[in-house]
Amino acid sequence: MKEIIFEVLEDATGGYSANALGYGVHTQGDSLEELRCNVREAVNCYFDEEDDRPAIIRLHFVRDEVLAV
Repeated sequence: MKEIIFEVLEDATGGYSANALGYGVHTQGDSLEELRCNVREAVNCYFDEEDDRPAIIRLHFVRDEVLAV
């Protein structure tokens, strides 16, 4: 596997949550630095064998914006 993509959302409390697209890998962090560390750890735990682990972890940041009319 070459890469795994995570959808990253900012929580209302200022933290972040990340969900892998197509895999059951989910994690969160209070800061971007903590989230990045937790994502790496979650990927390593999910893929037991080193040969199965993706070479690239891509974080896709999704920002939701609401405009008042």
